[in-house]
Amino acid sequence: MKQKNYRRTKTACYLGFVTQAISANFTPLLFLTFYRAYGISFADLALIPLVFFLTQLIVDFLSAKFVDRIGYRRSIIIAQATSGGGLLMLAFVPDLCPHPFAGILCCVMIYAVGSGLIEVLCSPIIEACPFDNKAGTMSLLHSFYSWGAVGTILISTLFFVLFGTERWRILCCLWSVVPLFNIVNFASCPIEPIVSEGESMTIGQLLKTKLFWLFIVLMVSAGASEASMAQWASAFAESSLGVSKTVGDLLGPCGFAVFMGISRVWYGKYGEKVRLSGFMIASGLLCLVSYLAAALSPWPVMGLVGCMLCGFSVGIMWPGSISISSAGLPKGGTALFALLALGGDLGAAAGPALVGNISHLMGESIRAGLLSGVCFPLMLAVTVLLLRRTEKKSGPATAEQIR
Repeated sequence: MKQKNYRRTKTACYLGFVTQAISANFTPLLFLTFYRAYGISFADLALIPLVFFLTQLIVDFLSAKFVDRIGYRRSIIIAQATSGGGLLMLAFVPDLCPHPFAGILCCVMIYAVGSGLIEVLCSPIIEACPFDNKAGTMSLLHSFYSWGAVGTILISTLFFVLFGTERWRILCCLWSVVPLFNIVNFASCPIEPIVSEGESMTIGQLLKTKLFWLFIVLMVSAGASEASMAQWASAFAESSLGVSKTVGDLLGPCGFAVFMGISRVWYGKYGEKVRLSGFMIASGLLCLVSYLAAALSPWPVMGLVGCMLCGFSVGIMWPGSISISSAGLPKGGTALFALLALGGDLGAAAGPALVGNISHLMGESIRAGLLSGVCFPLMLAVTVLLLRRTEKKSGPATAEQIR
């Protein structure tokens, strides 16, 4: 019997997360270009990330119902096709529409469908593969989102410097090649079922399970801890630390993404030697310290160090939460992974919103807003401690044991 090549599955999922990073980070780089070329107001441009994440949230929820019906392979191929198609359409549709902004939103919604499906599908596809160190493999998988974000920002910036921002449509076409090429990988790589047919828990069963709600709190905390700093790092560096926008972008969001990637790669290689729950608690406390350093430090360098340290501390949170949850509810199936993604996205939306609102209430002080962000890593550390207590009382947690 021919041995299955799960390395190809890994490669396909890695490129899947790179695709998601392109979808999330490329269009925001074009905001000023859209403003100048089409006369789109900043208020309207702010709707682009909102539509992107709302579409992802809807896909997260709906995928729990339809993925098992049509199968993982077809679903992930649809994810790559919509991601690539949306990016490709972005180069042409706005100029063909009477209202360019409507065309942009249409393209954003299409590639957001792909991004949402990638978020739901790639983790369980890797989880189902017979790898020894599953938590480490999951962490390494999620590191490719970080490297994808860094690569998208740096390569796009270099392209604009060399060829000018007026050729942004060419770059749209070039970025679309990544997911369209990846269709071939997913069409041919081995994909195993995450749960045997007929054994997967339903959404109703998950909602009635007490343990499930702890996992959702864990994912919300992870998403909020990561996104609150990532979304506000550039503005914080420029306005509160007094550095230039270029320095702020490179050492703020880009530095954050680099250190987050380093953290995930490190755990992917050496995670077997470390207890995941202990590492998660330590990461939560380190994240809390990094928020305090960024918000309270009187020195710009220390503030930037806080931003980058936060990237390292949140690296394990999202993939680690998925690994803990899938181990705790081994029959959760697609519904579990979809609702975990929904929880993470809710945290990623709510965290930056809280930071922004607190900043506004405190006289447009981003420092004060970031200070409020300490509640998220603290909530994560407390939740992991509760899960450890549950495990000690009941043994390895399963849906049948804890209700």
